[in-house]
Amino acid sequence: MKHFIIPSILALTSVAGCTNNNASPDQSMTDGSSQPSPVETRKANTDYKPAFKGQTRIAGVKTETPYKVEKLAEKLGRPWAVVPLPDGRFLITEKSGYMQIHDANGILVKKVTGFPSVDARGQGGMLDAAPDPSFLKNKTIYWSFSERQGENNLMAVAKGQLNEAAGKIENPVVIFRATPALNSQLHFGSRLVFDKDGYLFVSTGERSELEGRVQAQWLHSGLGKIFRITTDGKAAPGNPFANQKEAMPQIYAYGIRNSQSLDIHPVTGELWEAEFGPRGGDELNIIKAGRNYGWPVITYGIEYSGDKIGDAIQQKAGMEQPIYYWDPVLSPGGMTFYKSKAIPEWENNLFISGQSSTHLARLVIVNNKVVGEERLLADKKERIRDVAYHDGMLYVVTDSGNMYRISKK
Repeated sequence: MKHFIIPSILALTSVAGCTNNNASPDQSMTDGSSQPSPVETRKANTDYKPAFKGQTRIAGVKTETPYKVEKLAEKLGRPWAVVPLPDGRFLITEKSGYMQIHDANGILVKKVTGFPSVDARGQGGMLDAAPDPSFLKNKTIYWSFSERQGENNLMAVAKGQLNEAAGKIENPVVIFRATPALNSQLHFGSRLVFDKDGYLFVSTGERSELEGRVQAQWLHSGLGKIFRITTDGKAAPGNPFANQKEAMPQIYAYGIRNSQSLDIHPVTGELWEAEFGPRGGDELNIIKAGRNYGWPVITYGIEYSGDKIGDAIQQKAGMEQPIYYWDPVLSPGGMTFYKSKAIPEWENNLFISGQSSTHLARLVIVNNKVVGEERLLADKKERIRDVAYHDGMLYVVTDSGNMYRISKK
């Protein structure tokens, strides 16, 4: 097991004097300024102006508490998600269509097979997983995956019972499909998270194709949405469009580009989401029932070709602004709130996996505003695919097939 010790860095001042949300500013300063520099120093892709101060490129911070980074496992294949189980072990999903159970020290316990076939091309395959709230009793897990539909495919959610001794998933059944199916290898989403009432939030993408992009605004389409479903895939009670003619009743929010990040704030109970923008304009949002998050009508990004998107507007009445955005992009994978005082200044901070940005982003949040940003694991130079919280520690998997643990020294 390899250990990497991170020294303590003394704070200069306090960025935010809010209990349990402390931040220490980065010691690097902008020219002639007394304010900490943002962690992002590259030129933005656009000259778009933020809607409010602090919506992008907030001051950098650094962790004071000494912590360590341990490499727990390697050669995990193509992991997509690392998911804590109630007993402290972890499920790791592998894109080709299976899962692995690892203990808290990264040791492989069991490979699990027997899942429905996945379409593992491009960004597809076995994606996220979530244990049932009563997992210790019913051994049920839920997972999302890309499912073939003839020449096309879509994001589907299934459930089944884990037979650990046999290394099999039993009674697998698809409970939900984000229709329509398209011929695309991109933008499946997806992330799964249970709310306090036992209903399942599911994110999906708009499949990247132009015919799918416009459907992010259509309530009769499952593309580019956040869903809230029962454990049988039906619309959860109280969903905002359940009584609207022709709308998919499972839809909770819409106007999403491609979201692989969901978590629930441990204090407020609100659903937070991060999503890929195009070239620039990755977003962090608080998801509220019935709200429109704007894609592709408003965006802080541009086409990969450099062309503008639509009318090249960033604000419009009736469409939500992101809490924060990145340009250049973060490429957000999974995310988690830190739900402990083990590293005191991290309590209730948000950690987001950076894929093309090759770092783990730490965001300090006060009153639903990002007030500080830090980059962790940048020295690894790996695409960070997912991050999970358990028992005062963060667990990370990378596209290189490695698993790391970050904990107090």
